[in-house]
Amino acid sequence: MGYRPPTVKLPLSPEEIDGRTVTFRPVRDGIESEVSGLIQVIEDANGFSVNASYIVGQNPPRSHVYWFDQSEIDAITRSMIKERRRILIVDDDSDSTHLVKILLEKAGGYLVLEENAAAKAHQSARNFRPDVILLDIMMPETDGSEVAAQIEADPELQTTPIIFLTALVTEPETKTGLSIEGHRVLAKPINIPELINGIEEVCPHVT
Repeated sequence: MGYRPPTVKLPLSPEEIDGRTVTFRPVRDGIESEVSGLIQVIEDANGFSVNASYIVGQNPPRSHVYWFDQSEIDAITRSMIKERRRILIVDDDSDSTHLVKILLEKAGGYLVLEENAAAKAHQSARNFRPDVILLDIMMPETDGSEVAAQIEADPELQTTPIIFLTALVTEPETKTGLSIEGHRVLAKPINIPELINGIEEVCPHVT
């Protein structure tokens, strides 16, 4: 009879776990040291099973599939949630915010909340407690400068880093150390690697 991998419940959605690189100890394989592997989520009639492939030899190249049990999956997902930076993106263009959300979360390490109504941005920030706020400048009714002023006047949020996103500057200009009202500026259309660099620069110690 073949090995039956354990069925587990996923604390995060399959999309958030599948394809992520994870460091773990394959103890049931008799290995106590940490290895790295790529997570694969498999769904069947009974639920989900989750594995990761890790390298066990280089010459000749060999890998092994390790199936996680529930306690291991819980630990892995707790680690993922703990490590993710909370990003609030405020922009009236919902297509733009949704694309940024998808790309940042796919990159790993980020939990992104979209807010498309600038007038609600301050309250969204109070509720979400982001590590960084990405803020469009040109928005109807309430522009980015007004939102930034509201954030800075709030004792509970005033230390939250703000990055302005705008089509009013070019990418080469942003590389000169350009800032608006003391905040980092990135050009639209958004370059995701540049955005990630910007996020990590303004909050390098957030966990």
